[in-house]
Parts: sequence; C-alpha cells; structure tokens
Amino acid sequence: MSQYRYKRVLLKLSGEALMGDGGYGIDPSVTDRLAHQVAELHDDGIEVGVVVGGGNIFRGMAGAAKGMDRAQADYMGMLATIMNALALQDAFERAGCECRVMSAIQMNEVCEPYIRRRAMRHLEKGDVVIFAAGSGNPYFTTDTAAALRACEIDADCLIKATKVNGIYDKDPVANEDAVRFDTISYHEVLVRGLQVMDSTAAALCQDNHMPIIVLSIEGEDSIKRALMGESVGTVVKED
Repeated sequence: MSQYRYKRVLLKLSGEALMGDGGYGIDPSVTDRLAHQVAELHDDGIEVGVVVGGGNIFRGMAGAAKGMDRAQADYMGMLATIMNALALQDAFERAGCECRVMSAIQMNEVCEPYIRRRAMRHLEKGDVVIFAAGSGNPYFTTDTAAALRACEIDADCLIKATKVNGIYDKDPVANEDAVRFDTISYHEVLVRGLQVMDSTAAALCQDNHMPIIVLSIEGEDSIKRALMGESVGTVVKED
C-alpha cells in the first residue's frame, strides 16, 4: 500500500453517473465497473467511504422548481439516495467487498443508522461504508454531505467522480475552448463560481483542509491512479 498517497478516501458519486447512457435509473454495468474499482482498492488496504446522490431517480431542487415544497422534495431525494446506496452495496458485495450502508434517516430494515464512531470502526475493519440520505437535512446537497462525512471520518481526500474529467473555466460540453485546471484553490473555485461542488461543500473542505479531486467516472482505474497521486483530474487544495 506504500504506493498510495491517500489511505482513507471519501468517494462522492453523482446519481446521474449511475444512469450510464440511459435517461433514468441505475445501469448495472456502471455499478459493476465501480465495484471492481473499489474492490481493487479494498484489496490493497485502502479504506473507502462512499456518498451517492439521487439525481438519477429524483432531485429535490428539480421538484421544488416545479412547485413542490422544498423540504418535502429534498426528503424524497434522500430516499432516492438510499435506493442507489443499496444498489451499490449489492454490486460491491458481489465483487467481494464487505459493505455497510449507513443512513442519516433511520430505515433499520435495510440499513444502519449513521453513527460516526461505528462508521469509523467499520472502515478500520476493512468494510466499505456507503453513507446514504445525505446529511439527513433538507436544503443541503449530497455534495455538502460528502464534505461533511469526509471531515467526520478523517478522510485523507474527497474524490468527486462525475461525467467530466476535471474542473474547467467554463462548461466543456457547450464550449470547445474550455480549459481544464490541473490544480485550483478553494478560493478561486468560490470566487469564480465554478460548478465543482456547491459553495457550502467547498467552504467546508477549505475550512478543514480537505483536498478535493474531481475526475471522470468513466476511466477503468482513474480512482486508483488519483489515490496514487497521478494527475488524473483536477485537485482543489489550498493556495
């Protein structure tokens, strides 16, 4: 494990990334590919926590934009993350990883309640831990939940795996001349308003000196290479 720069990682997965090429739901080929990447890290002794979004099933802010009560819509989004967490747990266990799902909303029949010290113990024993239901509070995104959990479990870094291979100065999908950053400071992310994570999550990472690595979920070994310190995506850190 000496080749790794980071020993404990919090992996943030967007719900949309789980759709693959589909327009809704969960693509088993995507969860299986992720599971094999995480299993390799697990076998190498890396401690892995996961936070997953729910945008492939229901996004609270989208519901609120259509007239729903924002808090009610956000709670529905939290339930969507639990569905994604259970799908990931199934994929991880089929790949040979012991895996626990811990939820910020109690749902004892299908997952454990989130208790920080218990989560730390699971990680120390070598179990992958999936943190579901965001932070358990409306008005906070799963990005903020990922930053919070990364700080709580004393992770060495937070990896955000998306459909884009890093942070650009503008939308790379709409602008062919968009320039990707290899590294960027938290301050610049916040000042420029770059759509990396929401401002609450970025500020929380800044305050707690938590490095963020933004990379593409598509690569077969991108997460492993990032944990080894290779320049795979964009690293957000202090100046």
